[in-house]
Amino acid sequence: MTIAEIMEKMIVFSKGNIHDIDHLSRVWTFAKTIGELERVDKDTLFIIEIAAITHDIACPLCREKYGNTNGRHQEKEGVALVKSFLADTGLTDMQIERVAYLVGHHHTFQNIDGIDHQILIEADYIVNACENGYSEKNISGFMNTVMKTDTGKRLCRQMFCEDNGI
Repeated sequence: MTIAEIMEKMIVFSKGNIHDIDHLSRVWTFAKTIGELERVDKDTLFIIEIAAITHDIACPLCREKYGNTNGRHQEKEGVALVKSFLADTGLTDMQIERVAYLVGHHHTFQNIDGIDHQILIEADYIVNACENGYSEKNISGFMNTVMKTDTGKRLCRQMFCEDNGI
């Protein structure tokens, strides 16, 4: 399947939840932008894009099962869901395993394993900061301790911090 076909499949999976669809679309856009501007290879970019589209696949289940979408719950429940979701897409077992790893660690900011993981974390954080109105202190702290890509840092500064001297 193409990225567009996987996006359509994820939109259908979201069952009309506009917030979830908007969020995954925005994370995908930032992840693709960061990946391209950081000049990752096409295979890595493909994994980044699929992971960005599916990173919150567990949110509907978590809302039902736990009453919230806590990041740890998403990571726990997301691995099996994304493996099942991607099983008929034509992705290789290795690609599915990598996407599942990323989905299962997209709220884990320690021991970031690879540029694909780094970019997914940065893209999701930027979108969450927009959606949730994170404080300048929170954003600055994240930029200084977790962000590693020049593009992610630049986008974050331009969006949130440029006029504030951060």
